[in-house]
Amino acid sequence: MIKRLNRLIFTHLKPYWRELLAILALQVLATAMSLYLPNLNAQIIDDGVVKGDTDLIWRSGALMLLFSLVQAAGQISATWFGALTAMSLGRDLRAAIFDRALSFSTREMRDFGASSLLTRNTNDVLQVQTIVQTTLTIIVGAPIMMVGGFVMAVREDFGLSWIIAVSVAVLGVAVSLLVIFVSPLFQRMQTNLDNLNRVLREQISGIRVIRAFIREHHESRRFEGANEDVYSVTLRASRWMVLLFPIAMFMVNISSVAVIWFGAFRIDSGDIQIGQMTAFLNYLIQILISVMMSTMLLFLAPRSAVSANRILEVLDTEPTVAPPADPVAPQELTGVVEFRDVTFTYPGAEDPVLANLSFTLTPGRTTAIIGSTGSGKSTLVNLIPRLYDVSGGEVLVDGVDVRRLDPDALWSRIGLVPQRPYLFSGTVASNLLYGRPDATPEQMWEALRIAQAADFVEKLDGGLAAHIAQGGTNVSGGQRQRLSIARALVKEPAVYVFDDSFSALDVATDARLRAALAPATADRATLIVAQRVATSRGADEILVLEHGRIVGRGTHDELLASNATYQEIVDSQLSAEEAQA
Repeated sequence: MIKRLNRLIFTHLKPYWRELLAILALQVLATAMSLYLPNLNAQIIDDGVVKGDTDLIWRSGALMLLFSLVQAAGQISATWFGALTAMSLGRDLRAAIFDRALSFSTREMRDFGASSLLTRNTNDVLQVQTIVQTTLTIIVGAPIMMVGGFVMAVREDFGLSWIIAVSVAVLGVAVSLLVIFVSPLFQRMQTNLDNLNRVLREQISGIRVIRAFIREHHESRRFEGANEDVYSVTLRASRWMVLLFPIAMFMVNISSVAVIWFGAFRIDSGDIQIGQMTAFLNYLIQILISVMMSTMLLFLAPRSAVSANRILEVLDTEPTVAPPADPVAPQELTGVVEFRDVTFTYPGAEDPVLANLSFTLTPGRTTAIIGSTGSGKSTLVNLIPRLYDVSGGEVLVDGVDVRRLDPDALWSRIGLVPQRPYLFSGTVASNLLYGRPDATPEQMWEALRIAQAADFVEKLDGGLAAHIAQGGTNVSGGQRQRLSIARALVKEPAVYVFDDSFSALDVATDARLRAALAPATADRATLIVAQRVATSRGADEILVLEHGRIVGRGTHDELLASNATYQEIVDSQLSAEEAQA
């Protein structure tokens, strides 16, 4: 996983090579200044204080102040560039995940799940961003400090250098053992966060169902279980991680005692002076602190590696519905949609959902598809805007296979009203403008009138500027459907696709809406998917779908007279008088 973390970071840091060079240069400058300070301090003690040279004390003190200012300026600048680069990396990763998710077909969205994609685009990116920022602002200077500090310490006194070797080795082994214990916990932590997000998302989305079935206590226990899983694994990881600083400080203190103890004997024998021992002690502390800072990378790396792997799973996933290599982008689509011997099978399924479908949608005609639940109606609808690719046969728009059409050109000419209408947070106007940003207020009101939504929108506070909550939760199901229909009408596409879009409407509103739709869609190809006979009976052609196959086609009267499946559907919904009306 560390290799994948490195690949992710290096790939997305390439555009920021200038900032990286600046950070490296500033860290080298700041470290060099820090390393020279103990040497100046030794000169002040040995040549200034001991010999009483006041001028040397002032000169060396001034140099120490100057070097300290340069060191501070260099470190602040390096930190600024490091934070800027890390934040830019996080922004780029979030954008890359978002763009890739937008290219996913329904299959990839189902495989990953919304909660997991949210976690990957937030928490996982944050983990990678954190390790990059920590590395650039703190850890990149640590190896420079360790090597430089060891060289400077040996220059002061080679006889005490064995203390550095022992201290670094003991600290390194202790930290390595901690990392071995903590690494598996980080993997579980991210998995548990995914599960917590999934449970929370389900409960927020299904709050009405939970209350209707009095399942608050059950769902509370379910959330508490997921929350407890995150808590327990995070607590275990934290208990191991908190040992790092006590161990490091213990090694700093015990090493300092060793330097003073053994250094006293060397001072007594005349091998070194007090200032040299003081400088050696400062270098030892700098080295051990650098080792401690470097170990932060060992703690961050396992969790960041897990997060990087999860991010790369998204970025490396190629959409099953890929854009064509040489897309056809016609200037205008007239809206002729042809299903030519279409078969579709879900991945892993043995039997096809749709088999050998052939029919044509033409401008000026309304085609309705009716069938029982599970007959494949919504799957058929998803093939037109190419949310799925067919397993066999072709879906043609104006004679061109949708797999060859430019996706933007295809989607721009299809007005899809899904089975579950979704409204975005904003206003009524912002939702209506979603497919056509340049629409005028008059065009929006006309679409609302056709969709039978003008009356209730006029009563909302602000009219077109009325607030719409995320998902349209502050309006009823029927109002959401009508606003979704109005959104498609504002777009004025070549093909209208209504996927059971009238199910939440009462019979009277349904009838008024279909009557108003007729002139508005008179020159467009229109497909209506419905379970209610009342919705589909006025269509120019009705296709009866059963187990993924067309078992009947014709007008309402023709099917009523000749098709047994259609007759069963009619009998289950309408009385004999209503059917003939």
